[in-house]
Amino acid sequence: MGLLGSWSFGRGGSEDERLVRRASGGDAEAFAELYERYMEPVFRFFYYRLGGSRENAEDLTEQSFLKAWQSIGSYDYRGIPFSAWLFRIAHNLLVDYHRIKRDAEPIGDDFDLEDEALGPEEQVMKKAEVEELSAALGQLSPIEQSVVTLRFLQGLDHRTVARIIDKSEVATRSIQFRALERLAQILGGRSRK
Repeated sequence: MGLLGSWSFGRGGSEDERLVRRASGGDAEAFAELYERYMEPVFRFFYYRLGGSRENAEDLTEQSFLKAWQSIGSYDYRGIPFSAWLFRIAHNLLVDYHRIKRDAEPIGDDFDLEDEALGPEEQVMKKAEVEELSAALGQLSPIEQSVVTLRFLQGLDHRTVARIIDKSEVATRSIQFRALERLAQILGGRSRK
């Protein structure tokens, strides 16, 4: 698996629905299965949004699943996949976190998402790329960070991202466009230095 990993959020479908119904009835094992499916993608969402702060990403991931467990009874499928509902919780926690912190966390020394298939030199280069991307993402607005992270690091479609951030698909595409333009300027400016 590469540094960013690969996840398909459509893979759960009816299985997710079945597990959610069981979890809504208090079945902790069913919720544990949902946790196993989505813990890594939720962690990665926070990890990249927090500039590689493993500790804060772990804390917010834990809070997301705690909130999901506490409110699983209120989840109503109605065409919205469980993953979108869960990422909506994560997004809201991140917004709250940034309201409190106001500044993005710097990349910590505990960065260890390494691709073992790469040699040491390639791992150093990959780490530098991730650090550069994290720093560039930190210069975007919180909503732009969410859109870019959900679309490109998590691989979610526009419709799902729009539901998570509570915007229309058109607005989401516009936010994405502006964010990518800013990232290109930020990263382009760095490559010239």
